[in-house]
Amino acid sequence: MEKYRVRFAPSPTGPLHIGGARSALFNYLLARKSGGEFIVRIEDTDLERSSKESEVNIQESLAWLGLDADESVWDGGNFGPYRQTERLDLYKKYADQLLAEGKAYYCYCSEEEIEAERAAQMEKGDMPMYSGKCMHLTAEQKAAYEAEGRKPVIRLHVPHGDKLVVDDAVRGVVTFESDGVGDFVIVKSDGIPTYNFAVVVDDHLMEISHVIRAEEHLSNTPRQIAVHNALGWDVPKYAHISLILGEDRKKMSKRHGATSVTQYEKLGYLPEAVFNFLALLGWSPGGEEEILTKEEIIERFTLEAVSKSPAVFDMEKLKWLNGHYIRQSSIERLVGLAIPYLQSEGYLKDEVTEADVQWVTLIMQALQEKIHTINDIGEFMHLFVGEDITIEDEEAKEVLADPDVPTVINALKEQLAALPEWNAEDVKKIFKTISKETGLKGKKVFMPIRVALTGQMHGPDLHFIIPVLGPELVAKRLQKTVNM
Repeated sequence: MEKYRVRFAPSPTGPLHIGGARSALFNYLLARKSGGEFIVRIEDTDLERSSKESEVNIQESLAWLGLDADESVWDGGNFGPYRQTERLDLYKKYADQLLAEGKAYYCYCSEEEIEAERAAQMEKGDMPMYSGKCMHLTAEQKAAYEAEGRKPVIRLHVPHGDKLVVDDAVRGVVTFESDGVGDFVIVKSDGIPTYNFAVVVDDHLMEISHVIRAEEHLSNTPRQIAVHNALGWDVPKYAHISLILGEDRKKMSKRHGATSVTQYEKLGYLPEAVFNFLALLGWSPGGEEEILTKEEIIERFTLEAVSKSPAVFDMEKLKWLNGHYIRQSSIERLVGLAIPYLQSEGYLKDEVTEADVQWVTLIMQALQEKIHTINDIGEFMHLFVGEDITIEDEEAKEVLADPDVPTVINALKEQLAALPEWNAEDVKKIFKTISKETGLKGKKVFMPIRVALTGQMHGPDLHFIIPVLGPELVAKRLQKTVNM
């Protein structure tokens, strides 16, 4: 297949949004499948809003997702620089070329004049756009404006009566009338290029073959095609992928919960789950299968299978996927992920001891089958800490009122006391012994012990809970609950 040379070009004006991550992912998948290149560059010409902090967040978020670039602002490459503010001389070169060829011109109109012109056009029912009145200024007129202290912008002259055609790999052919585009600004009065100019220069010089980005950029595309045409450059293949909507079918925003990659990491999601989930947002692998490895997704991914329809961000599906990957993970990995969370919640000190690691290991063994995110641990920690517990309801109290409970608890104490080491495997065996000794079976054994130790009738397996609690806590809880 054709090699894709693609790019992800975020603006460092905030943390990497989940929608941006999905765009980066689709570009990455096509590059990897085709044996092409995935480039990451930074569009930082919004000087007021761009920040180094945001750039670092983008870098860390892409690394967390496993989207390794072939060329980037951080690792370099043969087509750099990869940060727009380091490429200003290149934009000036091509702006000067357009001026010299009469395809662009200086515009001295003030913001007030532009706004007055727009208002007059709208009042007449016309589409508001720049009239082009500065296109034919004489040298004397330009000098007069400059004497007033006016600093011009540079506008591209867009020929009238043309059709600007986007042959979109997802949306099909989309046609724009050039008369609806108008002569737009390509360089601002401070010499900084606008997005629609800089992005074209970058894409051409970096030999980008395909531009895969969010649907909201489709309205920018006719302007970018106009720049390509003016400079005599081939137009890359465009693909505009659908927006991501919340479950209320409105554009994904903070009201729907976490919106950045970093937030999902902090909420206890695993990168492979987010990778798998994002790939399925607007793309179908065919069939009913939804759990796919990175390699399987790369192998199956095509633009032809990307939907035009908006993708709905289904949080329950993400949690389900994440739970699957948690159950597939090693205990050692889960312990490493759980420790920072338990530290942040005050269950562990900054200095983690070997005993702490062993304790967290026992907790993760107990919870691996129960949780959907690492942070779900918090919902269970009351089972593992403190000697005071609360009996959850009347039904649980009735369990402890059964006349056979003292027999079961005494047998439990004897069996635990005889254990040389409290581990899940050995603890599991003693329940059969208790049943044999007492003549009681099933719930008559398990339920009194569960309620006595946790206050609940449901939860993680007892043979995992008991080693986490240890002899001291087990003794104190049994004393309090059975004698209450």
